[in-house]
Amino acid sequence: MFSKKILSAFLALLFVATANAQLYKNANAPVPKRVADLLKRMTLEEKVGQMTMSSLAESVNSPIAYGVLESPFVSVKEVAKQAINAKKYAREKTRLGIPPIQIGECLHGQLAAGATVFPQSIAQGSTWNPVLIEQMGSVIAYEATSSGVDQALSPLFDLIRDARYGRVEECFAEDPYLVGQMGLAFVRGMQGNPAQSRTGIAAGKVMCTAKHFAAYSKPLAGINLAPAEIGERELRSMFLAPFKEAVQKANIYAVMPSYNEIDGIPAHGNQFLLNQVLRKEWGFKGYVFSDYGGLSQLYNFHKVAKTATDAAFIGINSGVDLEASRPDVYAHLIELVKSGKVKEAQIDSSVARILTAKFKAGLFEKPLPDTTQLQKRLHTPEHVKLSQQIAEESIILLKNDKNLLPLNINQVKSLAVIGPNADQVQYGDYSFTRDNRSGVTVLDGIRQFAGNHIKINYAKGCELTGLNKSGFEQAVKTAQGSDAVVVVLGTSSVVFSGVGWNGHAPENEPKDPFTCGEGYDVTDISPQGVQRELLQAIYKTGKPVILVLVHGRPWSINWEKENIPAILEAWYPGEKGGTAIANILFGKVNPSGRLNMSVPQSTGHIPVFYNYVNSAKGINRHHGTVEKPGLDYVFSSTDPLFSFGYGLSYTTFEYDGLQVSRTEFGKNDQVNISVNVRNTGLVEGKEVVQLYLGNKVNSVSTPVMALKGFSKITLKPGEVKTVSFSINSADIAIWNASMKLVTEPGTFDVMIARDADHILLKKHLEYKD
Repeated sequence: MFSKKILSAFLALLFVATANAQLYKNANAPVPKRVADLLKRMTLEEKVGQMTMSSLAESVNSPIAYGVLESPFVSVKEVAKQAINAKKYAREKTRLGIPPIQIGECLHGQLAAGATVFPQSIAQGSTWNPVLIEQMGSVIAYEATSSGVDQALSPLFDLIRDARYGRVEECFAEDPYLVGQMGLAFVRGMQGNPAQSRTGIAAGKVMCTAKHFAAYSKPLAGINLAPAEIGERELRSMFLAPFKEAVQKANIYAVMPSYNEIDGIPAHGNQFLLNQVLRKEWGFKGYVFSDYGGLSQLYNFHKVAKTATDAAFIGINSGVDLEASRPDVYAHLIELVKSGKVKEAQIDSSVARILTAKFKAGLFEKPLPDTTQLQKRLHTPEHVKLSQQIAEESIILLKNDKNLLPLNINQVKSLAVIGPNADQVQYGDYSFTRDNRSGVTVLDGIRQFAGNHIKINYAKGCELTGLNKSGFEQAVKTAQGSDAVVVVLGTSSVVFSGVGWNGHAPENEPKDPFTCGEGYDVTDISPQGVQRELLQAIYKTGKPVILVLVHGRPWSINWEKENIPAILEAWYPGEKGGTAIANILFGKVNPSGRLNMSVPQSTGHIPVFYNYVNSAKGINRHHGTVEKPGLDYVFSSTDPLFSFGYGLSYTTFEYDGLQVSRTEFGKNDQVNISVNVRNTGLVEGKEVVQLYLGNKVNSVSTPVMALKGFSKITLKPGEVKTVSFSINSADIAIWNASMKLVTEPGTFDVMIARDADHILLKKHLEYKD
């Protein structure tokens, strides 16, 4: 008989021998060696399996391990159960035991019932507070990993360029610098610090996916998936810049090509974007994850391939590593390799990138989800509090005549709350519900804040869409019987409701049609249905009216700006949106949101953005009105209705003391910039200090100004803070006529602004080679 000591030594040697025999299972081995060891063991069919996607539920019937699996749009607990089954099956029932990457939609919270619902991306961007967004990313990752999610299909690095486009709500901003800063913060929160994520993904973190690559949010006529009419210089200067930040500064693990095409080349077949720019120029080491059906669209939508086999050939040669959401195109890679049309080495390169992500994410060692811990990890008071804070910092005070806001709880005896979004939660696209039980409506928030101090009178007034005015009479009576009126208008976006894309909503959810979100583009950005007419009827009562907008895209509100004394832009403010709005209405919270996009005067003004080139506003600059026609335009100015960076406060701020460390600088120099900001009002407030550079003559036309720094600071009454920035030659670099990134000698202005149309302080600088 062997002694226990000898038996233990034997088992230890056996374990080492087994580990050496299957190096890829050795957690202590270097990732490149694990990848190489596993790759050489795989059949062609198994390799192609790693380049395809299925669902958690469907994967347990497959003899081949899939690369990634999609989480269903159900409860977090059900996702966790399916994850356990699918991952156990992949590890124990497939030949090599390769675990899948579990995908989760995490745009503003995991898309699963039970997760915390944060404000939509457009609201996140209007906080101008990357610190909050990083905290949010960390919370979303923590919650998502509880049900097994390994990779998030977020965030978006698209720029807002057309308010008709339904996916405006999913974007952070119109400006590449602001998008980059918010996106980097989101990725840091989700993946962890780049220094850590380059080695591996820590516990409680998830891999991120940068999308949509590229220029997806500049569609012709504002129609989702339409071509982007764009030149290479604008593409590189504006639309690619935030993605470059994600790759080189945030170490993003995956990039998703967009559905659109540029100059006849669909993104999923664009070698210039995926191979030249992404991999060769930027050094991207992650993997390219197709958008759902993006490869299939090469033959059934864009018509650049005759068959799925042709699409597979185009996709693999263009640099797409993995096909989502179901095997359609890449299943044909097997026949392409066997026929010699595609080299197996190309397959190996893609699979190696996918396996590298799996090993870095620790999927071979990662414990399965623990369903007993879900209640402790999900929707905690701290997480919900963060959602509310983001909402509070995202809401923008657009107008406040005669300081109507904040309302004084001791002076207002009765308050009417009216409108189709007054008693309805609206979270935005990629949400699991619109059930009021899941969050706080504006009406609920006001009632909770007012308590027994104010009588709250409610009337819906009308639907979000449709022409029925039968509710106007009751709404007017409600307003007439109140001291002041809060009117809540807006839109509604796609919800998944646990049954998939465009599925039927449960009985307790509203049935109004979606008018915003993916695929819900419009030809008119005016208020929809009879909402404006409802507001006008309330206005005629003579009562003080506060307009609250709860929607996913900006509206053209010329009449409202002219006539309504107080206006709040709330976007889609998450599950605590009603509480956040009430806190601002009554002054518990001082509004500090700033517009992250320019609001057009009308649909005909689109596109409108602050960083235009000089010729974009015409040469005459003699704008007209209906009463006095002019030029460029005959009956209008070219100005935005509200400018980028704009937002009011319940206090006032003064700026002075702009200083620059040097007025001339060169390639290796840094210029330090500082400015003093004082709170000259009576209450504490947050101010967003904005730094722009502009008025430089270059060899190619460039924007008149560009955001290059911002800082959100809190100031008590009378308090002064010095805000510092720094710039260098890269901040004024351009893509020249030869499409080279250069910094040309010349002079330019450093501008400190309250918003893009209100420059407060300016210094002249010169750059010399």
